[in-house]
Amino acid sequence: MARKVFRSGNSSVVSIPPEVLEVVGLRTGDEVTVTADVERQRIIIAPAVPELPDVREDLLEQVDRFIQRYRPALEKLASEE
Repeated sequence: MARKVFRSGNSSVVSIPPEVLEVVGLRTGDEVTVTADVERQRIIIAPAVPELPDVREDLLEQVDRFIQRYRPALEKLASEE
């Protein structure tokens, strides 16, 4: 799906459709990383991963898989009072 690049202050901005945000598990206000793939001339936007120097990478990957698999249940639990 084509999107336009527009200006907002001193920055260039591209809107991200809600269905794309949903697929990658992002919401408005979440932090992302923006990098350039120079060889392929692409911009890569990915959910930001906080720096946790004392946590093993394999544990972070396991937690990420768990969250992805059980996201609907976790969101339901979080919304219950």
